[in-house]
Amino acid sequence: MSEVMSAYIYNAGGGPEVIELIERPIPTVGSGEVLVKVEAFGLNRADVQQRKGVYPPPPGASDIPGLEVSGSIVAVGEDVTDWSIGTRVAALLAGGGYAQFVNVPAELLFRIPEGLSSVEAAALPEVCATVVSNLFIEGDLKSGETILIHGGAGGIGSMAIQLAKAAGARVLVTASSPEKLEYCLSLGADEGINYREDDFEARVKELTDGQGIDLILDVIGAKYLERNIRALAVEGRMVVIGLQGGTKAELNLGVLLGKRARIIATTLRSRPLSQKSEIVKQTVARVMPLVDAGKVSINVSKVFDFSHLTSAHEYFDSGEHTGKIVIEV
Repeated sequence: MSEVMSAYIYNAGGGPEVIELIERPIPTVGSGEVLVKVEAFGLNRADVQQRKGVYPPPPGASDIPGLEVSGSIVAVGEDVTDWSIGTRVAALLAGGGYAQFVNVPAELLFRIPEGLSSVEAAALPEVCATVVSNLFIEGDLKSGETILIHGGAGGIGSMAIQLAKAAGARVLVTASSPEKLEYCLSLGADEGINYREDDFEARVKELTDGQGIDLILDVIGAKYLERNIRALAVEGRMVVIGLQGGTKAELNLGVLLGKRARIIATTLRSRPLSQKSEIVKQTVARVMPLVDAGKVSINVSKVFDFSHLTSAHEYFDSGEHTGKIVIEV
């Protein structure tokens, strides 16, 4: 095996033109880690935000982007007893995935089920861990409750629809076009709202007979804050996981108090290993049986070759995609 690998970094903040192919030494596997030969990796909005210069990697993380990979284990570090060389795995990362090899703490590995391709497996770790942590651990979604998922046609939204439905929730989504809403409905969403044509707050009141939403999964942030709060039901919760619509907005605390509502803001990437490990455990327990049973659609919308990573970012920036974009190494 060569001592060097190909990888991508961002040489500045900006558009896809800042993506640069480099050579790096293959990582050394440390205690408690495995070394994965990467076969595919997912492209996530966090990667794009990092490329733009607004979402830097957490302290200690690799400057190589990439938050999820699939591949096979080629080396095992000390104190790793549950994994062996040759095992096909997917992995959740804080960075380092845009490369031919990456070292991963053993606690953040997912065993790839038989019959699942590397491309499909690469689309699972980040979205599944994000959805499980925010819908069920933070948001405490229960059967019979109603959830509103903003950006339902994206990678996270696609998985959130399916896992919420599997948990017995009623699912409402927002999206930007009739085609994207049809896609969401095909995954199990009960109602779709075209945010370019309709006021989602007014539609929520109609669709819930004025009761409001028990849980909102929000990727927009400031732009939707006031309307989201008004759309919540009594004792409703809102989990903010993205800031596509800005970072600052006024909040009427009186409305929040009157509803006994909660706003929860989370990120996954910067959490300590102990928390990520618990999220991965719960994700494996909740999601993998559904994957094994064929009850989850993984929804890879487009696959790019490793040499065409810039094109993959351009496609992501176009806003045309639904589901996940995956790069095959």
